[in-house]
Amino acid sequence: MNRYPVLVALNQISSVRWLTIKYLIELGWEPQEPVSDKLLDQLLLYGVKSTEIQKIRQELTTSFIAEVDRDLKKRQIQTITFFNEEYPVLLKEIAQPPWVLYIRGDASLLSAKSLAVVGTRRPTPYGLRVARELAAGLVEFDWTIISGMASGIDGEAHRSALEAKGQTIAVLGTGVDVIYPKHHRCLYEKIVREGAVISEMPPGTQPFPWVFPQRNRIISGLSHGTLVIEAAERSGSLITADFSMEQGREVFAVPGPMTSRQSQGTLKLIQDGAKCVRCVADIVEELEGLHFGQIPASMNKLDKINLNNIEEQVYQLIAPDEPIHIDALIEQLNRKGICEEIHQVLIVLELKNMIAQLPGARYIRK
Repeated sequence: MNRYPVLVALNQISSVRWLTIKYLIELGWEPQEPVSDKLLDQLLLYGVKSTEIQKIRQELTTSFIAEVDRDLKKRQIQTITFFNEEYPVLLKEIAQPPWVLYIRGDASLLSAKSLAVVGTRRPTPYGLRVARELAAGLVEFDWTIISGMASGIDGEAHRSALEAKGQTIAVLGTGVDVIYPKHHRCLYEKIVREGAVISEMPPGTQPFPWVFPQRNRIISGLSHGTLVIEAAERSGSLITADFSMEQGREVFAVPGPMTSRQSQGTLKLIQDGAKCVRCVADIVEELEGLHFGQIPASMNKLDKINLNNIEEQVYQLIAPDEPIHIDALIEQLNRKGICEEIHQVLIVLELKNMIAQLPGARYIRK
C-alpha cells in the first residue's frame, strides 16, 4: 500500500510542517519522486525557514527512506497517503487533510459508513449507559463508530461497538504504536484485531497536549456526523463538534440535566442547532438519505464557522493585512484578563482555516 515512500519519510522528519509539503507539491514535486535541491531552494520563496530546508536536505536520504519503510513493515504499520486511491473521500474534504495516515488493523474501514461518538473523560453513570446503548444500536444499522480512545465516553463507545460485533476506529493523538491512556491497552489491542487504530502522527509520537485538537478534526473528518454524549461547556468534544459543523457534517447531542456540569456542553449544542437525540432512530432517520462517500464541500466562510468566545477574541486581534507576533497577542490578551493557552487556540484557528502562521511566530488572518 506504501507507494509513496518518499512522502512517508518526509512526513516523519520532525519540524517539517504540513504547509511545507503543500508548497513542494505546488512547486511541481511528484510525491513518488525524490525531492530535488532545486525545489528545496525554491521553498525560500514561500517563507520556509532555511533551517527547515536544511534539515530536509540532510535527513531525506535514500537510506533514511528505506529505513522508514523497513521499520513500518517490521511494526506492521500500514500507511495511506493523500495520493493513494484508498485515502478516505470524506477526509479529503477537510482543511489540511493529513498527508499520511498510519494504520494498525483493517484499513478498509476508513471508507465505511461512520459516525463519530465523543464525550467527556469523566462521565456520569447516565452518560456511560447512553454511550453503550447508542453505540450498540448504531452498529445494528451497520454504522462504524469512530472515537478517540480517551477515557470515559470514547472508550465506552469503542467497547460497546465491539461487544455488539460491530466495527470501530480509534483516532489517536499519539503515534499509532503508542497506547494512551495506558490503562486502555486491552481495548487498543482488541481494536487493532477487530477494527482499526489510526493516526497522522509518526510512530513513537508521545501524547503532547497540542496534538489533540489537531486529532479531533480527523475524528469528525472521517465521519458523516458527530454525536456528543456529555461534555462540559468547554471541552475537546465540542472542538470535534465545531469541526464537524465546519466540514458540512451533522451534529447530534444527547440532552442531560441542566444541573449537571457534564451536560452543559451538549445542552449548548442543542441550543445552537444540533439535533437532540432521544434514541438511535433520531440519528438514523436524519442520515438515511445521505449519499455515502460524498458530502458538501467544506465551509470556509466566517459566518458558517462556530468560534467560542476565546477563539473569537483571538481572531479579532489578528488582522488580514498586518501580521502580529505571538508575544503581542499574549500581551493584548493578558490586558483583557484572559490567561488561556494561546498556542492551543491558535492551532484550532489554523485548523479552521481562519488564520495562517508566518515565519517568525507571526500570524495573519486569511
